[in-house]
Amino acid sequence: MSADVGFAVVGLGMGRHHCRAVQMAPGARLVAVCDVDEARLQPAARDFACRAYTDFDALLADPEVQVVNIATPSGLHAQMGIQAAAAGKHLIVEKPADIVPARIDALMDAGRRHGVRIGGIFQSRLDPLNLRIRQAIQAGRLGSIYGVHGHLPWYRLQDYYEGTHGSWKGTWGMDGGGSLMNQGVHTVDLLQWLVGRVESVMGMFGIFGHQIEAEDQTCALLRFANGAIGTLYTTTACYPGYDQQITIYGARGSVLKQEGLLRGWKMMDDPDGTEEQELLSFYGEKKAGTGSSDPMAVSFDGHTQIICDMVAAVREGRDPMIGLDSARHAVEIITAIYESGRTGREVKVGVN
Repeated sequence: MSADVGFAVVGLGMGRHHCRAVQMAPGARLVAVCDVDEARLQPAARDFACRAYTDFDALLADPEVQVVNIATPSGLHAQMGIQAAAAGKHLIVEKPADIVPARIDALMDAGRRHGVRIGGIFQSRLDPLNLRIRQAIQAGRLGSIYGVHGHLPWYRLQDYYEGTHGSWKGTWGMDGGGSLMNQGVHTVDLLQWLVGRVESVMGMFGIFGHQIEAEDQTCALLRFANGAIGTLYTTTACYPGYDQQITIYGARGSVLKQEGLLRGWKMMDDPDGTEEQELLSFYGEKKAGTGSSDPMAVSFDGHTQIICDMVAAVREGRDPMIGLDSARHAVEIITAIYESGRTGREVKVGVN
């Protein structure tokens, strides 16, 4: 067996990004891919020069597969992850880790019982700008945080929700929602990772631009554990699709970012604006595809870093840098917003 850590990717929609990331990651080797759709499976097996499986059990029996990347529909993540953990495979699970917090708990428990490592996909945490913002917040440079606002005005065509590979999207049972659970989960995770846990929410949602079961527009008020209040907006009905925006402000400073671009950095401890100008210059250049209108136009550089980290975690016997205990809170927030939208009441996050 190769000294490289052997990976397999299950689900070849977004999973193709995982395949490329594995191939780019030193110390990782793509052993196999798995999908029930031969039209996706065979081209991927050829493109990435690896074995092809239509049967998940057969994949799990492959002794060269040490890590399984789960990139199937969201409602299957925990179920398939638990099965893989029982087979002794380490796991990387696409966002969200699942659509029900209790299922994520069951997956984490399976990982502990079977002694396998489980990591989540929240690659936005690895963006250098987001790391710089978090560092400033944790150092107290913004002072007491007052306001936290996330805005995701994206666009998806109706056919995104149709066909063999689209009909699960925008459903409650398999997608866990729509624009908030599927597209907005990264924004939700980023807000709580930057500022801290959310204690309660009030939300509204509806269907405005698509024929789907769940929602394509959600708006919520957030109350953070540190006392800050904020807003969250997500949609897939905003033609032609614009970049995510996040604003964070406190008693001593504020930050405004647009996707991976810095648009504002004002700190009282930078009175002449020297740092601000340096950061605006460095982080102000437009980047390639953001996913605002094309779900496949996303960078997989963050995925590659996550693959590299899993390789190290397997070799060193440690937990991955993005664990499911952290990834779980985003799903708690989202499901609480949906509950609030249905009941019209403020909902405590994580309280059933």
